[in-house]
Amino acid sequence: MDPEAARTARESLDLAFHMSNILDTGLDRHTLSVLIALCDLGLNPEALAAVVKELQREPPPSTPLSSSSSQVP
Repeated sequence: MDPEAARTARESLDLAFHMSNILDTGLDRHTLSVLIALCDLGLNPEALAAVVKELQREPPPSTPLSSSSSQVP
């Protein structure tokens, strides 16, 4: 990628990230970059948004119990 194209891509991501923060999406810069790349590859943006919303609704995984506390006497 030539330097001008890289600069434009970086500025576009910066703008999208700023908008994402204003809208309080909770997306980090890397995740937003991946989502934009998937859209560029032709994935449906509305479908991606639905997946992101679903993943954000799921509770975080609980920490695994140690093997000694999970055994039944």
